[in-house]
Amino acid sequence: MKNKDLLSISDLSSIDIHLLLADAVELRADGWVGALAGKTLALLFEKPSLRTRVSFELAIKQLGGTCIYLSPAEVGLGKRESIKDVAGVLARYADVIAVRTFAQETLLEIARYADVPVINALSDFEHPCQALADLLTIFDHKEALKGIRLAYVGDGNNVARSLLLAGALVGMDLRLATPEGFALDEKTIELAKEYALESGAAIMTTTDPNLAVKEADVVYTDTWVSMGQEEEGNQRALAFAGFKVTRALMAEAATGAIFMHCLPAHRGSEVAPEVIDSPASVVLDQAENRLYAQKAVLAQMLGGAEVASQR
Repeated sequence: MKNKDLLSISDLSSIDIHLLLADAVELRADGWVGALAGKTLALLFEKPSLRTRVSFELAIKQLGGTCIYLSPAEVGLGKRESIKDVAGVLARYADVIAVRTFAQETLLEIARYADVPVINALSDFEHPCQALADLLTIFDHKEALKGIRLAYVGDGNNVARSLLLAGALVGMDLRLATPEGFALDEKTIELAKEYALESGAAIMTTTDPNLAVKEADVVYTDTWVSMGQEEEGNQRALAFAGFKVTRALMAEAATGAIFMHCLPAHRGSEVAPEVIDSPASVVLDQAENRLYAQKAVLAQMLGGAEVASQR
């Protein structure tokens, strides 16, 4: 994937994902290396962040490069300055741009006008870096991806979309339980089913959390109210009643099942405190693995095989 964008998890093949995960494991063991010395990452953010900013900054620094962070107030993307001009200018300064934005259209426009690789660090439509970290976490704990049964319970959002597509590419058994009116779009489901035909994955969608979680190896949820949806909070709380991941729901899963959440979490809303704070919870492993997955992405984009040869 050298010099290519990562705007969607669909920009990767199954082989690409496995290579990135293998690189992530090696880079985790290597720690600090100088493979990307002289390279610069620009972080262009419209949304606040903890994990995304820290993990990307550390990722490029641990590979020997440097990072420039640009906050919403500093750039005024599309307001103070056109997206086209911002993309063109940053491409003259930086070797790669990671964008955390509200609209997928903004991300696509930046990629159109920047002649350096662009990474989706989160948009309203997808969160591919999170999906890579999730697969790495699952592999760490289950020592496999193909055939692993994952139940996603909650909102059919950007995280669910990238997770579904990534899981389908690598052959996982994916069950999505969402309330009526909050399911993923049919186009995404059909694309996941296309991937599943090649990988041997199984895809199921339902409105019944118990059905989804039954004998699952992994139970995953996300916030019911994402950034920009705060005004819908009360309406969503009513719609998602019955979709909280509780101790009783986890009891439906397979023995040894793990609990996942991309964070930030709202204890008592989408997940009970006794679940997210239990030994089954691997949410901090997920957060840490953002660093290693993103190191692998940056290394592949900016160095590829040359980086591997230096290890």
